[in-house]
Amino acid sequence: MLGNWIKTFVLMAGITALFGAVGAAMGGQGGMLMALLFAGGMNVYAYWFSDKAVLKMYGAQEVTPDNSEYRGYYNMVKELAENAQLPMPKVYVINEQQPNAFATGRNPEHAAVAATVGIMQTLSERELRGVMAHELAHVKHRDTLISTISATMAGAISAIALFGMFFGGGRGSDGERSVSPIVSMLMMFLAPMAAGLIQMAISRSREFEADRMGAEISKDPKSLAGALTKIHNYAHQIPNQTAEMHPETGQMMIINPLSGVSFDSLFSTHPKTEERVARLMAMASQF
Repeated sequence: MLGNWIKTFVLMAGITALFGAVGAAMGGQGGMLMALLFAGGMNVYAYWFSDKAVLKMYGAQEVTPDNSEYRGYYNMVKELAENAQLPMPKVYVINEQQPNAFATGRNPEHAAVAATVGIMQTLSERELRGVMAHELAHVKHRDTLISTISATMAGAISAIALFGMFFGGGRGSDGERSVSPIVSMLMMFLAPMAAGLIQMAISRSREFEADRMGAEISKDPKSLAGALTKIHNYAHQIPNQTAEMHPETGQMMIINPLSGVSFDSLFSTHPKTEERVARLMAMASQF
């Protein structure tokens, strides 16, 4: 658990440094100071409110025990949370046809899990159970804080770089812009790229561990393996419009929701599905 706190600190420090670099490139010392102040505010916001922001972004609707349409889904999460010895998280449904799911929240006491309408229509009950167990494994490992913060920060870096492209750069004593428009354009691409690399370094290995623990929570690694295969196949056929508009949130999902294939090997935040399935099937042979 201490490792995730260290990673979270490193992530915040790294992205704060990126904010400073972008600000300096766009507006010199004044720009760097403003960017660092903005980064400090974003760190506070990301810690306390990033989970709510992501759920709102996806239009997630909370499911209560009284909701007859999703009562089975709610009770499934409740049973799995008890198996994992976790507090009951808030449960949400997202009106997206692409099958996918994610977990969020700063700690297990303030956690939430969300699944799309598409995943409920696509998977069997056992497969959905495996997926939600995987998401609860992220909660138990406290992965949710770092993934949600990284999504919020990466989106903010993209925004500040875009802002800098149009409005950045001070003027020298001769009245000329102190920052070349070419530099501004480079920063627009390089800053989000650097933020994406920070995300990638954090998120790949944790999916294997969440698969392993999720299989233990559900006691059904074979069903989780089947779910991953189905989600992977459908995710490339059915676009997730919110994820396409906010690609920094893609690393939160159980399977990469983005349809683009450019630079897949460099920027993919998930291990290859085939390798994840192979590991789960090896676990299944031991159960």
